[in-house]
Amino acid sequence: MTDLDQLKADLLAAIDASSGLDALDAVRVQALGKQGAVTGLLKTLGQMSPEARQETGPRIHGLREAVTDAIAARKASLEGSALEAKLASETIDLTLPADAVPAGSVHPISQVMDELAEIFADLGFAVATGPEIEDDWHNFTALNIPETHPARAMHDTFYLAGEHEQPMVLRTHTSPVQIRTMTSTPPPIRIIAPGRVYRSDSDATHTPMFHQIEGLVIDKGLTLGHLKWTLETFLKAYFERDDIVLRLRPSYFPFTEPSVEVDVGYTLIKGKRVIGGGGDTATGGWMEVLGSGMVHRKVIEACGLDPNEWQGFAFGTGVDRLAMLKYGMDDLRAFFDGDLRWLKHYGFSALDVPTLSGGVGA
Repeated sequence: MTDLDQLKADLLAAIDASSGLDALDAVRVQALGKQGAVTGLLKTLGQMSPEARQETGPRIHGLREAVTDAIAARKASLEGSALEAKLASETIDLTLPADAVPAGSVHPISQVMDELAEIFADLGFAVATGPEIEDDWHNFTALNIPETHPARAMHDTFYLAGEHEQPMVLRTHTSPVQIRTMTSTPPPIRIIAPGRVYRSDSDATHTPMFHQIEGLVIDKGLTLGHLKWTLETFLKAYFERDDIVLRLRPSYFPFTEPSVEVDVGYTLIKGKRVIGGGGDTATGGWMEVLGSGMVHRKVIEACGLDPNEWQGFAFGTGVDRLAMLKYGMDDLRAFFDGDLRWLKHYGFSALDVPTLSGGVGA
């Protein structure tokens, strides 16, 4: 028994005196390793008589537990001291000047959104928003889109799974915002509806998620002339050119009648299309930029208004496409790649806020 007490005292003293984790591990091997002192004592239990084992066994097991607990406690103490020393040696003086100043920039989409809001605010338009998850009525039915229209097809629209009172979709355009505004706000109405929209498409000029801006005006006595003036004024301000030429071509949209595609003239300069001038000239041509038209009578009726009293016009275009045309970008997918080099090249200063007086573009 005296030998066990002495061994325990020696091992605990060696553990307490360990100056580092390596020294502590050496004591652990000396005591509890395959050839360790305590391990050797445990092996002798099988050779003892039952009476001797009953008397000596608890003492040997108690020795092993005491050594194990002491090693664990010393290890925790040494690791804590090492961490404190590491933290003390790695302190940073935050009052010192930074080696490199963090640099951020505004994404071109955000920049163009701000430019458009500035331009239309000057024309008396308010910004309206709505949910990106829409029901079938707001996204299709109220907009006079028939049940058999291709826009409702699964290969074009993201439908949400689950049980709903009516089909739910990721909105395919921001037109539902127009419906929500017409059903909640008495006319006259002048709004733009910018935001994210979703369609099942992906290539160099299409992505499953992209950005649209749509405009809506509801008032009395409106004509296509009012629509053309609005779009011409907007495009001149956005491209910051006075030689913008527009061409309206008959088209078809379920929610407008008559409907027109809007082309803008461009001029070929060194093989590149530059918005402005152009049109039917030897060095120019036309480029489609907008869809628009007079709001269909059925849409006005669906929103609870009298189409004999109220008329309206609406228009819509892709924000991403406007950014590509103005700032010379040739691949829509780069907008979503998260490449900091691309953003450094095309991004905008956060302090360069678009204003009509100072210019909307950088």
